[in-house]
Amino acid sequence: MISLDKLLSIAFFSQTVIGVQGNFFLIYLFTFMSFTGQRLRPIDLILTQLALANSLVLLSKGFPQGMAVWGLKNFLDGIGCKIVFYLHRVARGLSLSMTCLLSGLQAIIISPNNTTWITLKVRIPKYIIPSSIFCWIFYMLQNIIILEKLQGPKGTRNISEIKKYGYCSVNATNIISISSYVVVFFLPDAVLMTFISFTSGYKVYLLHKHHKRVQQMHTAHFSTRAFPEIRATKMILVLVSTFVTFYLINAILTVYMHSMTPRPWLQHSSAFMSSLFPMVSPFVLISSDSQILRYYSAVHSRRNPHTGNDSTI
Repeated sequence: MISLDKLLSIAFFSQTVIGVQGNFFLIYLFTFMSFTGQRLRPIDLILTQLALANSLVLLSKGFPQGMAVWGLKNFLDGIGCKIVFYLHRVARGLSLSMTCLLSGLQAIIISPNNTTWITLKVRIPKYIIPSSIFCWIFYMLQNIIILEKLQGPKGTRNISEIKKYGYCSVNATNIISISSYVVVFFLPDAVLMTFISFTSGYKVYLLHKHHKRVQQMHTAHFSTRAFPEIRATKMILVLVSTFVTFYLINAILTVYMHSMTPRPWLQHSSAFMSSLFPMVSPFVLISSDSQILRYYSAVHSRRNPHTGNDSTI
């Protein structure tokens, strides 16, 4: 009979492999289309970075956590532990910020075509790259403190001063103060989550208005399926609601875990929940965004130029 630890490690490894494959598929698809001279949507740059951030979250959390559950808790030294944990924190922040940019951009795209919104729609593509660079720099600087506070399990000497988190440890006598934690880590996340919630509510409002307008017209020609922006918006709403749900559950578990001596079930639950969105998001995008399927068809036709001639034999 398979032990619980082995089942947990299999779950972490499976989550990592499945999620990384889905995210790498999106990265490959957008990169291939870009290098072949195809014109991508402004939103595709954000989706590429979101897929990259999700891949880093999975690789820096799921794989080490699976190794730790398997019993190999000392496979990382102090430097390796700091690098892996730092990458996870940066990638987690980028996943949040890219989801925020994605939600905001989609809200602007489907907004009414009045003078103010049209001007913003024209200008917004120019701000995507600077905004993305700012997010990368911000989270890389924000999490530098991780390099000082963490240490590998091998470096643990005074057990009373150490909180263990699977494959890494934190010196309990040198933890950042509560007020500093709120300002440096909690406040930026809270602002982004508030913005995501606001833009999501705004998009629901616009979709509701559109639905009422369609009902008044009483014609199939104006069905919501005729508007790609509406389909894309529904896709983003599914993606954002999935992110918010998993993020809040993981945040509650993390706060509870930091308020006490970490227990194995808390560590495993928090780690698994933190990687659920990175695993699920690429498949939500692939199944919901018709443009991604068209990109794939274009890639497939380029790599197999003679496929369409088989029917003439």
